[in-house]
Amino acid sequence: TVSVSARSLQGWFVLSDLCCTTVAVHTWCRSYCPTTTAANKLPAHVTASSCTPVAMATDTAKKSYNRLHSMASFRDDWDCKIAPDITLSIVVLGASGDLAKKKTFPALFALYKQGFLPKATQIIGYARSKLTDEALHERLTPYLKGEEQQVAKFLKLCLYVQGDYTPDAPGYQQLSQHIEEWEQQPNSPAGRLFYLALPPYVYPEVCQGLSHACSNLGPNPHSSSWVRAIVEKPFGNDLDSSEELCEQLGALFPENQLYRIDHYLGKELSQNLLVMRWANPIFGAWWNRHYVNNVQISFKEDFGTQGRGGYFDTYGIIRDVIQNHLTQLLALIAMECPVSNHPDDIRDEKCKVLRCIAPLKLEDVVLGQYTAGNGQPGYLEDSTVPDDSRAPTYAACRLQINNERWAGVPFVLRAGKALNERSVVVRIQLHENPVPLFGSQGAQQQMRNEFVMRLQPGEAIYAKMVVKKPGLEMATDMSELDLSYGERYSDVKIPDAYERLILDCIRGDQQHFVRRDELRAAWSIFTPLLHAIDRGEAQLEPYEYGSRGPAGQDPFLAAAGYKRTAGYNWKPSKSSEQAA
Repeated sequence: TVSVSARSLQGWFVLSDLCCTTVAVHTWCRSYCPTTTAANKLPAHVTASSCTPVAMATDTAKKSYNRLHSMASFRDDWDCKIAPDITLSIVVLGASGDLAKKKTFPALFALYKQGFLPKATQIIGYARSKLTDEALHERLTPYLKGEEQQVAKFLKLCLYVQGDYTPDAPGYQQLSQHIEEWEQQPNSPAGRLFYLALPPYVYPEVCQGLSHACSNLGPNPHSSSWVRAIVEKPFGNDLDSSEELCEQLGALFPENQLYRIDHYLGKELSQNLLVMRWANPIFGAWWNRHYVNNVQISFKEDFGTQGRGGYFDTYGIIRDVIQNHLTQLLALIAMECPVSNHPDDIRDEKCKVLRCIAPLKLEDVVLGQYTAGNGQPGYLEDSTVPDDSRAPTYAACRLQINNERWAGVPFVLRAGKALNERSVVVRIQLHENPVPLFGSQGAQQQMRNEFVMRLQPGEAIYAKMVVKKPGLEMATDMSELDLSYGERYSDVKIPDAYERLILDCIRGDQQHFVRRDELRAAWSIFTPLLHAIDRGEAQLEPYEYGSRGPAGQDPFLAAAGYKRTAGYNWKPSKSSEQAA
């Protein structure tokens, strides 16, 4: 006999959302808990998803109960797949905006070309702009790269609904009508994917409208039917605003339906980090403080705000890039091995390592703002930027991970605009040889081993090492073992991050999306620093447009233990240069 109070049961539901097992737990509890009442039922749109334990979602309640006792965890039996007979509706909110036409729709078109979208798929654009279906098609066509016939077939799947974003806007009812008409197929599961290509301040009211008008799957939904919502960054401006936004969205969509997208998690080399680290024992021996001297994760753009300074000035480089993209890369580099490939086992480890990082202080950073140079205007010369703006366009942050693996190893996250190149690079520098055999100690210190991952442009992984220079003399040189993707995988098209992440959402795989506790841990690191910057307590060092960045970064990096190899430059393969 199982006895549980209604209050305890509600707590179970909250916890189970994080484990993607809401429906399985709910089914079992309703069958075996006499205290469960109709008042405790989940919202009608919370149904079994393709990412829930398969047997739990399809067997009878009794089999589910027996299975519960045969598994160590609900996560031991899960599957992420697309039901072959699913009727899918993808709604792109903000369809008339730049993000939708440049990223979202092209990614959907790429999935369509490769056969990854289900046969019964419709795509609905929703925005305030007064457009017809044909006008939407005209806007999208220049951004859809493919044969004319393919583009025409894809656009036939796309229609447009005009409506406001307020919760009671009639446009949501029109959306619901289109979706329900599309789902009139007996015994077929239904999928509803809402992609919010919108600024975050409208998320609460949009999600309220979607939740009330478009998320009810009916009284007897198919066990494989689902509702999911993708939301774009930034997720708040600091810890408090992020938590407030999470509370508002969480009241409308449970955690297993919310997909907080960070497109850096969809990049090829970001995803390769997990495989490379845990499929190759060679890395396990030295991936720790005993061998690693420092880690750098660098993001560089060779252009400024280009007239979009109004948006950037609200956030600054830390909120725009470091708190999300680079922090996610840090978590993948520093995390421990997960128990399994289940999305929540992986995200558990990422969250653990982020919680080991102390909040940043002003002495842990170098901040800068670009000035005019090389024929380009300075940041404050952008007409969309306030004359007295204190927003940093460059930041280098030194973080310490206080755990057994990484204690004492500085992690430096750097990001800047209007620099001398465009690149995203992870650089893991090892300690020098304690007893130099070839050359002096000073020479050896300038020739450290490094493991480098170049995310863009031209994906590559290479290891810098000291070798004998060819010739009669016993002279050393710095060279590398090089895996350039353009050379090794010349016949493979590397998918865009948005393609991969949208497909993951359709499959129900949340591995590459940010969970709420991850978000909370990341904001906890940066919020005290951001508040100090907002109060004007930080010193911004000017740097010239097109330079390497503020002069203060060099002593800052040296203090973190980084030593540059004099005279060494990695030379990408021709195919990598072409890919870039």
